[in-house]
Amino acid sequence: MPIYEYQCRSCDLQFQWLVMKREEEKQVACPECGSKRVKRLISRVVYHVSEQDRLDSFDPTAPKTDSFYKDSRNIGLAAKKRAKQLGVDLGKGFEEKLEKLRTDPGGVIRDSE
Repeated sequence: MPIYEYQCRSCDLQFQWLVMKREEEKQVACPECGSKRVKRLISRVVYHVSEQDRLDSFDPTAPKTDSFYKDSRNIGLAAKKRAKQLGVDLGKGFEEKLEKLRTDPGGVIRDSE
């Protein structure tokens, strides 16, 4: 059940509309002025990238932006990538510690004191 975004060609209002069936799209009307002269907009999309895909596409030598360092999912990618290249299994303990670092970095520091 997609929620599409539209723009009214009469009053320029942007709005969302739930379309259950393709035929229902003919019923879309501007909530502001009631006009049926609307165009569907291309909306922002989000897709899930698996940990394996992130690891496969990670290039440790590529320059990193600030957003890379702000994303906690990137903690440990370099170590995991290198271990994979060397054919080394870092084990369950590494994965657990990595998950702890990603979700509660302060907790790792407190646990080591």
